[in-house]
Amino acid sequence: MHALGPAWLDPQHLIDTYALPGTLLVVFIECGLFFFLLPGDSLLFTIGLLISNGTLHKSLVVVLPLLFVAAFAGSMCGYEIGRAVGPRIVGENSRLIRQKHVDQTHAFFERYGARALIIGRFVPIVRTFITLIAGVSQLDRRKFYSYSAIGAALWVVIMTLAGYFLGTIDFVSNNIEAIAVLIAVVSVVPIGLEYLRHRRGERSGSTS
Repeated sequence: MHALGPAWLDPQHLIDTYALPGTLLVVFIECGLFFFLLPGDSLLFTIGLLISNGTLHKSLVVVLPLLFVAAFAGSMCGYEIGRAVGPRIVGENSRLIRQKHVDQTHAFFERYGARALIIGRFVPIVRTFITLIAGVSQLDRRKFYSYSAIGAALWVVIMTLAGYFLGTIDFVSNNIEAIAVLIAVVSVVPIGLEYLRHRRGERSGSTS
């Protein structure tokens, strides 16, 4: 067990055990195969940190493009799965995705497409399922690929470089697990804020 729980949730354990190919697979799975418990944000941060302190003997010039490919390919996979199986998993009686939610999501994408796909990349759970919903709602493929590529690039570069530059700080490099927990907590804040905003909207609507 680690600070994040099971060993497979600990970024450094994943890197130490499976090396770079394994971490690329983790990024791919989290971004496209609907397994949202994997530590995507903290994993990228830890990769950057370990490169900066020399523990991981790789170059950013090599690692960043590989991480981008894994993140983008995962999103493409999730989108195409949603687009292909959508009719079979969507319906008023479906326990997975209801048609009204798909219609609402499609309208949301049409209005906030770029922001939804780019900002959503930085939010756990949302990062995992937004690709499925985009496919199920038949969001334009070219639009999805374009914005998803931008989101993947920003996510990989920002999170990895944050670890790379902050890794030179002794406190950060000596407390990797604590930093990973902090990143996990901070990254779910947008979900909490959106939930509170939604609840306030429901209460104001019921009283009007």
